[in-house]
Amino acid sequence: MSWIRITEAWSWKPNPQTTIDYPPGEYNVPRSCATMAVASGKAVRLRKTNKDVGVEAADGEEA
Repeated sequence: MSWIRITEAWSWKPNPQTTIDYPPGEYNVPRSCATMAVASGKAVRLRKTNKDVGVEAADGEEA
């Protein structure tokens, strides 16, 4: 699982029968979903160091 911030509405299709719509916001999603969202330019990866800390941008950008 990976944390991402969706910057534009994005739809993920994990299989032919299912579509999951993500409005802008922060989500903990499967790694394959995160990879496709970031590759499409509609999300940025986030990093969460432990359960008591909020998420931050993984590449040094402002989260």
